[in-house]
Amino acid sequence: MSTRLTQLTRRNWMLLAAATPACTGLAFAKPKPTRIACQCYIFEQDYGARKQKTIEHVDEILSTVVAAGFRAVELTSTYFPPDKVEQSLSLLDKHGLALPIAYIGGPMHDDRWHQTHATVLAYADRLIQHPGLEAISFNCDPKPKNEPKTDAELATEAAALDQLGGDLKRKGLRLLVHAHAPEMAENAREWRHFFHHTSADNVGICLDTHWVFRGGENVMDILREAGTRIGDVHLRNSASKIWMEELGDGDVDYKAVAAELKHQHYKGWLTVELAWDPTTPHTRPLVEDLKRSRIYTERVFGVT
Repeated sequence: MSTRLTQLTRRNWMLLAAATPACTGLAFAKPKPTRIACQCYIFEQDYGARKQKTIEHVDEILSTVVAAGFRAVELTSTYFPPDKVEQSLSLLDKHGLALPIAYIGGPMHDDRWHQTHATVLAYADRLIQHPGLEAISFNCDPKPKNEPKTDAELATEAAALDQLGGDLKRKGLRLLVHAHAPEMAENAREWRHFFHHTSADNVGICLDTHWVFRGGENVMDILREAGTRIGDVHLRNSASKIWMEELGDGDVDYKAVAAELKHQHYKGWLTVELAWDPTTPHTRPLVEDLKRSRIYTERVFGVT
């Protein structure tokens, strides 16, 4: 068990419990989820540092998310290997957590896109049984050493994304393309290529604001360009370019982001996705960092 998850006094747990759903019998009540979710990548870092796998600790992880006051999560494919799908979905139900978005990635710029396409559709089929799934968040794999993709590779990637989005749409799901720093290189060359060479009907955007910043692009410019195609916004911040242990004021101006989303009448998801750099300070338990991040999101973005 993670020490970062257990450094809480009995009083702290009681205070955090006030933000969790009321328990009736053995089942948690399921209030309508807000549009704020918790992306659980931070737990992959936490357990990975101790050479443990998150799939072995899903119950504990989801319990921590609920204790921090979240009602929805975004989980990666590591939580859903074929032989563990039923277990993970059952634990979501146990904790009263919605799963509006599930994340996966793979190569799309070469002939491997056929296999990626099949893998993503199979992934969607495994999860679509869970009520409330709205979208698949997908990240195209980079080339080795983040080498720029050729024009031909970008064309293959865009066509593959458009086809994948169309096939997911026929299943009642939306494709939201996520990006890291490599896609923001060279004036966001890769990101702008797939954005402008795919159909808005088939391909939406998961905008990871801090990867836009870390990739050297202006967050507000990309936010305005993506516009109404955005279905999910990932929220993380840094101080002097070092990821903070909680979401708060820092290098990315989230008040400006919130104002622009309000201007766009944004109705999609706001997803807190904490992550640690090697020098990120650790001054409090992870559950408290997540709770403080949720409260910050509610305050800055006006979500209740």
